[in-house]
Amino acid sequence: MQDTIDILKSVGAVITDSHLVGTSGRHMEIYVNKDNLLPHPKETFEITKRLAEMCKDLDVEVVAAPVAGGVILGHLVAYHLSNLKGKEILSAYAEKTDEGPMVFKRGYDNLIKNKKVLIIDDTVATGFSVNKMLEVVRNFGGNIVAMGVIANRIPEKINSKTLGIPFLWLCEIPAKTYDEKDCPFCKAGVPINTKVGHGKKFLESKK
Repeated sequence: MQDTIDILKSVGAVITDSHLVGTSGRHMEIYVNKDNLLPHPKETFEITKRLAEMCKDLDVEVVAAPVAGGVILGHLVAYHLSNLKGKEILSAYAEKTDEGPMVFKRGYDNLIKNKKVLIIDDTVATGFSVNKMLEVVRNFGGNIVAMGVIANRIPEKINSKTLGIPFLWLCEIPAKTYDEKDCPFCKAGVPINTKVGHGKKFLESKK
């Protein structure tokens, strides 16, 4: 079986030797870009099947994921889990708000409340996005069964012990991240990648 990392690399979803800005605002050299995975149905189908198989022994009623890319991942994991368990597993997604906290809208709040929820996301690089998803599911009354991601880049910091819930991942792609003031790429004058991640937004905030 092909390694998960090799599948990601085959579609250009692992970017190296660049100067990137993540969702948290921290700078990094390596980035896992789900936007390069999702246009490839075969590879996305295979990755989500592996996520579902990783979580097949969990008692799950709903899969929750964040907008935007997480929607496809969560939906397909729910599909595969439904097949594996022989019952329907629902899928719902949380949306960002201008005020900051994520929310469940469109009636999906009723799918989360008092339900056994599996959270799915693409990757964890700082823990920022992970904690936002844990917060929104708890705020809407969901009972978190576990969280699963494709790639964990900081397994020593984000794991089942530190989060207090089962936290699962398919592969590890370790990489250091930096505050802007400590970023060696900023100090070296390496241009920020504005095509991937949040580099463009970061530069606009500096104007």
